[in-house]
Amino acid sequence: MKTKKIIYLVIVAATLSLSSCSDFLDIKPNNLVTGSSLTAENLPALTSPLYNIVWADFNSQFYYGLGDGASYNLYAPYSNYIYPFADFSVTGLTGPLVNAWSSFYQVIQQSNKVIISIKESSASGDIKNQYIGEARFMRGTAYWYLASLWGNVIISENPTDIVNNPVINTNLRNDAFEFAIRDFEFAAKYLPENAPQSGRIDRYSAFGMLSRVYLAYSGYVSNQTNPNSGNRNSEYLELAKKAAEMVISKSKYRLMDNYPDLFKIENNNNSESMFAFQWVPGMNSTTGGGVINSQQAYFAYSSEITGDDAAWGDWTRASYDIIKEYSLADTIRRKATWMGYGDFYPEINKANGGLLYQRSEGRQFLNVKKGVVGSNKDNPAIARMNSALNTYMIRLAEVYLNYAEAILGNSATTNDAVALQYFNMIRTRAKMPVKSNITYEDIRYERRVEFCMEGQYWYDLLSRSYYKQQDVIEYLITQHRETIVPFLFEAPNNLTLDTSRDEGTRAVGNIDASVFLIPYPSDEVIKNPLLREPPVAYNFTEERITDLFN
Repeated sequence: MKTKKIIYLVIVAATLSLSSCSDFLDIKPNNLVTGSSLTAENLPALTSPLYNIVWADFNSQFYYGLGDGASYNLYAPYSNYIYPFADFSVTGLTGPLVNAWSSFYQVIQQSNKVIISIKESSASGDIKNQYIGEARFMRGTAYWYLASLWGNVIISENPTDIVNNPVINTNLRNDAFEFAIRDFEFAAKYLPENAPQSGRIDRYSAFGMLSRVYLAYSGYVSNQTNPNSGNRNSEYLELAKKAAEMVISKSKYRLMDNYPDLFKIENNNNSESMFAFQWVPGMNSTTGGGVINSQQAYFAYSSEITGDDAAWGDWTRASYDIIKEYSLADTIRRKATWMGYGDFYPEINKANGGLLYQRSEGRQFLNVKKGVVGSNKDNPAIARMNSALNTYMIRLAEVYLNYAEAILGNSATTNDAVALQYFNMIRTRAKMPVKSNITYEDIRYERRVEFCMEGQYWYDLLSRSYYKQQDVIEYLITQHRETIVPFLFEAPNNLTLDTSRDEGTRAVGNIDASVFLIPYPSDEVIKNPLLREPPVAYNFTEERITDLFN
């Protein structure tokens, strides 16, 4: 698991002094203070790097390559950080996969190092638990991804154990999910009601993540031998509802009024943002390695947007399937996510009066907008390969949908008044008509469109596959991933295929149950052949927290 790199990163990250609009990234840590000399005043510095540098290799390409590529929101036939996922041709050598695995274990081992250091500090018990909760939240997030994507993975609570013995068995997938849940439950119990600085997580961030994980686990925990049972565990559905209720009824989080405003730099750490990676503004690809958000470089179709040579998104486009998905009335979210012919963006290329998107003269494609913010002339926070835009990991709109889906549970439909209230708040913001009852299909549509290009939809499909696997397989088959002909539209979401310019088809891997797990990195298997062996049960040393909702 690249142990030497992990240990090195722990040291380097602890010495970073960063300049950012997030106050806590301005902290100057003293990495020479250890053991009982480590006081409460030093603890915020230990957790600050957990908000960016350890996640950089995940954020750069894998976040959307897998999340939006595998779910076929995104189409990029010439970008090897997207098409292996979109075409189901990923291998253990696929670069973003290798980087993401490394990134997740960097998060885990840095979190472990932080937890060990805090336990040895002279801070009071409550303060220790607060910052341990912060580190456990991050570790839980990494294990949520590892369990979701790889299944059986190595659970570690101490970096030294792996240094001493890097050849180690994986643990059961169920135990990895359980480990993540315990981390989030600890965070929900001990994090503060309100974060001490803008951009840090609070206990409701943890409840929000619990609403996601409980909901997914409700489909997995009872169906490990029968992923087509069609039913979810009622106990975990209830826990998902309760966790979402905690956020909805007690937290300070509120929906932003205007959907496009969510994706503007000036609105980083807004009222809807519950957990986001915090990137350092003003730094570029030379000065800010590991602490900058490089996504815009891979999305922007032209240097007209970025003002430099880092604009490689010409063929990074909306798939035929996602454009078909949009309701004709759902123009606000579509325009904030994808650039269509005639769309105007005043915040980009301000010096020339804004950006009018007219490059697809025959109206054959849509380029990425979400995550594309302009150049340094538009906002001084932007630099080469750094949009300075936070990366959302969870926002309030998801918690509203988690609540509605937990209420729906195993029923075909619900007209529960509270579920409808929060479900319709999301639609109302998008100027979409409200609904008087909700089905799974209604929730699926909202998840896909609301969070499109936020790296999330594949995990929604995975959660469904735990109890309705064949339904998800059939859904994936109907997406026509092999189609690469251009398409025409009179409006950006009113499509027909342009058969006069048939560019043929591309090869797509078999779509069956195997697509729901990705391979271990090849290099890791060589170094640790036990990755190929049967997993072992993990020995938990603490009980589950049972008084979170009292």
